[in-house]
Formats: sequence, C-alpha cells, structure tokens
Amino acid sequence: MSNVFTRRIMGVETEYGITATAANGNHTLGAAEVARYLFEPIVEEYGSSNIFSANGSRLYLDMGAHPEIATAECDSITQLLNYERAGDRILDDLAQQAEKKLERDGVGKHVYLFKNNLDSHGNSYGCHENYLISRSMVLRAIGRALEPLMVTRQLVCGAGLIERKTPEHPAQFVLSQRADQVWEGVSSATTRARPMINSRDEAHADSTVYRRLHVIGGDTNLAEPTFALKVGSALLVLEMIEAGIELPDFELEDPIAQIRQISRDLSGKTEMRLKNGGTVTALEIQQALCQQATDWLEVRDNYRESGQRASGQTESGQDTGTSTTEMYRVVDLWRRALEAIETQDFSRVNRELDWVIKKELFDHYRSRLGDDWEHPKLLQVDLAMHDIRRGRGIFQVLQDKGRVERWTTDESIAQAMSTAPTTTRAHQRGQFLAHARNTRTPFAVDWSRMKITEPKKMEYTFNDPFATESPELEELLSIMKQSNNAE
Repeated sequence: MSNVFTRRIMGVETEYGITATAANGNHTLGAAEVARYLFEPIVEEYGSSNIFSANGSRLYLDMGAHPEIATAECDSITQLLNYERAGDRILDDLAQQAEKKLERDGVGKHVYLFKNNLDSHGNSYGCHENYLISRSMVLRAIGRALEPLMVTRQLVCGAGLIERKTPEHPAQFVLSQRADQVWEGVSSATTRARPMINSRDEAHADSTVYRRLHVIGGDTNLAEPTFALKVGSALLVLEMIEAGIELPDFELEDPIAQIRQISRDLSGKTEMRLKNGGTVTALEIQQALCQQATDWLEVRDNYRESGQRASGQTESGQDTGTSTTEMYRVVDLWRRALEAIETQDFSRVNRELDWVIKKELFDHYRSRLGDDWEHPKLLQVDLAMHDIRRGRGIFQVLQDKGRVERWTTDESIAQAMSTAPTTTRAHQRGQFLAHARNTRTPFAVDWSRMKITEPKKMEYTFNDPFATESPELEELLSIMKQSNNAE
C-alpha cells in the first residue's frame, strides 16, 4: 500500500493591497507611506518589518509595499483556514492603530486593506498555497497531473472580477483575478513569468525526505467555504496521485490560453484540446475529478495508518490531519457547485462560492445602473467587496448579517491570532517565541531554525514539520528560563 499523506503540512501566503484616504475621501499617501504607518508598531517592538508573530506565522512587508502573512504550518483544512483568517484580523488591528496615527499627523483618516489580486493599475499580487509532498515525487510529473485541476478550478474557486473593456474583450464579469496573470505551468520564475506551480526548491524541512509544492496561480478567497474547497480539492487530488490512482488523461494542449478562456465562460462549456487528440470541457474535467475524489473517500481511511508521521495523532494524543468527514463536506460543496454551473441555477451555492456571491450582488446593482459593467459605482463596489476591515468591507458586512455561509467560527479565528497550531512544528516555534520575548533573550528564528545569542550562542535546526516537541527546544527553553531567573 502506498504511503499517502492523509495528514499533510500546509500553509498559505496572502498579499494585501493597501491605501489610505483623508476624511473627504481623497488619497493622501502612497502605498509605501501607508505601509510605514501600518508596520510602525511592529518596527518599534521588534526593530524589523519582517517577523514571526506569536501564532507562529510570518508577518512582513513584501515588494511593492504589500503587507503579507504566511501562515504557520497547519495540518488540516479548518486549521489552515483559521490561521489564514487570523492574518486578516492581525492586519485589521494594525490598521486601526495606523488610522489613529494618520489622524494625529493630519495626513489621513481611513486605511483600506484589500484582499484581492489586482489593483487599479493592473498590478497583480498573489495568494500562494504550499503543500508538503514526498521528495520521491517528481515535481514536473505532479505538475502535469495537477494542471487540469489548476486550470479549471476557477469554475468553483474563482474570486470574480469586473474586467474592463479591452480591444480583445468587452467589459464583462470574469471568474478569476489571476487567470490572465499566469504565463507558465511549472517554472522557477515568480514575477517575470508567473507559473501555476513554482518549482523553486525550498523545502523548509528535511530536504532528503520532503519537498514543498508551491502553488502561485490561485485567487485569494473571501468566502470560507470557497477557501476550503480550493484547498480541499487540491489535497484530494494530491492524495490520489500519491496512492497511485489513475486519473483521466486530461493533459492540455495549451493550458495557458485555456485558463484565460475558462475565466470568461461562466457556463464551464469552454472546449479544450488535449495532447492525446481528444477534447473536453472545463466542466467535464471538474466533474471527473470530483467523482474520483468521491470514490477515493470510500477507501481513504484505509491509508491513514500507512505512515505514523503522516496521519493519526501527535505525541500528546491530539487528532491530526483533515478527517474524511471534513473531506466529504468538501466534496459535497464541490458537487453542488458543479451542478449549479451545469444547470445555471446557483441558488444552492450562492452563499458559499466567491464569484457567485459577487456576481449576484453586482447584478443587483447593475439593474439600477443601466446594465453597464464599467459604471464607476459598480467598479467601486467591486473594490469595496475586498476590503477586509471589519464593519466596513462589503463582504464582511454580508458575512456579519448571515448572508454568507461559514466554515469555521469567530472564536476559533480569535484563538489562532495569538496561539500557534498545536499539531505541527509551529507549536515549538510558538513556545520559543513566547519564552524569548518574555525573557528578553536575543534570538533569531525562521521556518526551521531557532537561535539564541545570550547567555550563550545556541542554534538548532528543526527539520521535522510534524514534530510538536523536541529535546532541542527543551534545552533552549531551559537556558532562557535559567538566564531570566539569574537576573
């Protein structure tokens, strides 16, 4: 029986757009200046705009003045969702502090944080998914097997966008914000020629055992169920590849052209040529993969004991990994989404899928605005939909009013803001950070390394992303505690 990671380490990196306005709505500061105000409390406390926060996640300022949060290592869909949403709230708290300082300095009043993938100038920023895979798996072979899913999943996981009029296309609603930004299938490039899968080899773990599958072609999601479907469908296909289950031969002839065509066809009927000479529609690919995932769940639990570190429980007895019960929840939404696309009756998913929620809201406004997709008010609604500020962003208002389905709870997200995951290596990082900061011990930390420089230099590498405890961590904590007591 093949070793299948039914428990898999995962992470998500989310980049945010940022701007600020004065009380009258006029823009007052550039993005870099707003970012300086946003990160001022972080720099004051830690002396850097690139830190690991108390919950084990990385918070930093990325190129182009984009705040970015890379979640701590997680091992289940809901856990990953909690830490991804915790990132929204951490930045919202920083934005509240920034607004007070902007008003104090008389240069602004409102800070806006946009969880989307395009700004008004056409610049793109991403949402990257990371999945732990075995070093024995050939990345390009995985890329070919995953490509049909990655090209077509915008049918169910797209964030939706109003595409402005171009010489090639009229103004219209499209499924994906990232489809037009992808230029390759698998590549080591990131900005020069964005691929769907980045092949740069950074395992952040024991590189003789693991590698990291770095997916950079997906949309940033607002609705929790859409996020769960995006991650869950990828997990299911990866599990089937590892189990040696033969997937349909959907290798595409021109995936880059086809990903753009699919984005502009809300019916899913875009016909694509395959390298084997056949043709298939985007919807048919999704339906076939969804059916195979349904069949896989009937036998999935038989694989859960095939590797002790890949499934089961932590050293402390906690259940780990995404349960088959939760995967059935993913497949149920996947199936209903595809049925909605096939019938064009979206009533059963119009509270769960990003692009459907968004389009129904736009249709409501368009009926009052002369059906003009480029009406300034409609474009403003499009942008405001992605403002993550609590009590202000349109999506947040819809969710607070119960007009969007939830996958997790506010309580779980709040806990994830300050506590690292207890089922992965992040638990060790969280303990290290808390002790180092409480004892004021000079330290350095990254994904797999923890170091103190006083009272003596000591550094350890933590290459097992599944390990929640270790003698190396205990030694570091003991030294910090002894040093603090001596003072």
